[in-house]
Amino acid sequence: MPRQLHFSAALDSPGHVRADHYSALALAAERATLDFVTLDDSFAAAPHRPDALATFSRLAPVTDRIGLVPTVTTTHTEPFHTSISVNTLDWVSEGRAGWQVAVSDSEEEARAFGRRETAPAADLWAEAAEAVDAAARLWDSWEDDAEIRDVATGRFIDRDKLHYTDFQGRYFSVRGPSITPRPPQGRPVVVVALTADDLPERTALAVRYADVVLLDAPGPEEARAVADRLRLQAGEQLRILLRLDVALADEAAAQALTERIAATGGVDGFHLVPADPGRDLAAFAERVAPALRARGLLRADYTGRTLRDHLGLARPASRYAATVPAPAATRSPAAEVTR
Repeated sequence: MPRQLHFSAALDSPGHVRADHYSALALAAERATLDFVTLDDSFAAAPHRPDALATFSRLAPVTDRIGLVPTVTTTHTEPFHTSISVNTLDWVSEGRAGWQVAVSDSEEEARAFGRRETAPAADLWAEAAEAVDAAARLWDSWEDDAEIRDVATGRFIDRDKLHYTDFQGRYFSVRGPSITPRPPQGRPVVVVALTADDLPERTALAVRYADVVLLDAPGPEEARAVADRLRLQAGEQLRILLRLDVALADEAAAQALTERIAATGGVDGFHLVPADPGRDLAAFAERVAPALRARGLLRADYTGRTLRDHLGLARPASRYAATVPAPAATRSPAAEVTR
């Protein structure tokens, strides 16, 4: 029996800023039962480009199952703030959030902040890896049952179940704990885009921390080779989706895309990049998705609630849950969270 594939789609639409435009695209992707949608973002000046995190926070209440994965840059930002922003999206979407990790490598972006000069790409991706690591530790810093909400005693949290992260790296020092409860998914899904011959530092981030890789490869054989190499390093839990440009102007194009997807092996699915998102996502939902379901390659409906459910990824336990609580005298920052 054919193995069901995973699908995602980019919603990038230059010149569009209205929420109803992106709502329509996300709902079309949801009709097609895709795993998630992405929206690019950058600190570079660009007219008529919406903030990806804010846009997806707006889409969370109007969608029901589709995962929401905005691009969030780690350069010129702090892991503490990034972790809270992505955590908030996970809460408002009831466990459907992800984070596509990106860096800012232009002089224009550095000048906009005025705090530091542009760094080499290798350093930026090494910094991004630390940011992802620190964010995950902050998500873990509240145990799942840390919230008590006991009206009778006036206790909101069990302070013994909040933990310092004590993260110390080359670029960041983060003590924690977070100021927000643990995300519904435990940790929102981390997504990294890679090319077949990407920077070692970017690839290392993906291998160590990513749940999903969006792979750009010149052909199916190269994609299979890269996917095999990534799985050898990261393990079978890594989901690898091959980037696929789509333009579904007519029925012939829809049929050709269905045959191409069915014939490509070695990856876990595909990341669709529409030429015309409004047209192409609707056509995918109406023409391609039914053909894929008939072949057993696409789910008939969502069977889970969270993005991790869609991807077949387990909900991770907090790394601090089994630790012995520190003495009360050393937990004053955690105590401040309760006020």
